[in-house]
Amino acid sequence: MKFNKYFLSIIALIFIFSFAVMAQEDKKMTKEEWEAEMARLNTQKTSLTQEISTLNTDITNLKSQNIQSYDDCMNELYTMIGASKSDIDNYRTAVNELSGKIERKEGPKADRQKDLNALKMNKISALPEFFDKVQNQMQKDLDSWVEEPTVKNYEVVKGDCLWRIAKKPEFYGNGFAWPVIYKANRDEIKNPDLIFPKQNFKIPNLTEDEKAKYEKLKMNYKPAPVQ
Repeated sequence: MKFNKYFLSIIALIFIFSFAVMAQEDKKMTKEEWEAEMARLNTQKTSLTQEISTLNTDITNLKSQNIQSYDDCMNELYTMIGASKSDIDNYRTAVNELSGKIERKEGPKADRQKDLNALKMNKISALPEFFDKVQNQMQKDLDSWVEEPTVKNYEVVKGDCLWRIAKKPEFYGNGFAWPVIYKANRDEIKNPDLIFPKQNFKIPNLTEDEKAKYEKLKMNYKPAPVQ
């Protein structure tokens, strides 16, 4: 009913506006011209009224159909791929977490590719919510990720120690990670407190576990009070 009133109001406004414009543009309109214009507007009114009637019929037909709710449709879709709402929620969380890791370039890159491959193999990836992101966008982001060398080389200079090397921004930025350098160069380092200029050390990238471990040590470190 509201829909019908809305269109009838529009028709009335069109009629009033058209009549006003005609009156302003040509105050000497003849009777024949006025009758012709009224006939045109009545025809337009009839046409619009018929369209409204058709729309109301379509609305009535749609309401009479047993259309599923959005939730019912989604649950049916989940059933088709053998997943529950909980499975979908967990998958969504996994996608968002991996997307964040790729964006932050949390390596190794090969591990992130394995994670993405696992998401791609899951049937849930076929859902419209995930398909493009998992199958296309995240792979493009991963392909554009230029990974740093897994091992860098460094030549010791006078005044160096493992702590200072580990603390360099181009390596770990954290002196507490010096044991990683020591372990990677046991063939060169007999005593971690004694290193010498011209020695060449391998500086491997930290794993995520190592980053977390040494960052925690750094955050908890409290310098001894000055006497």
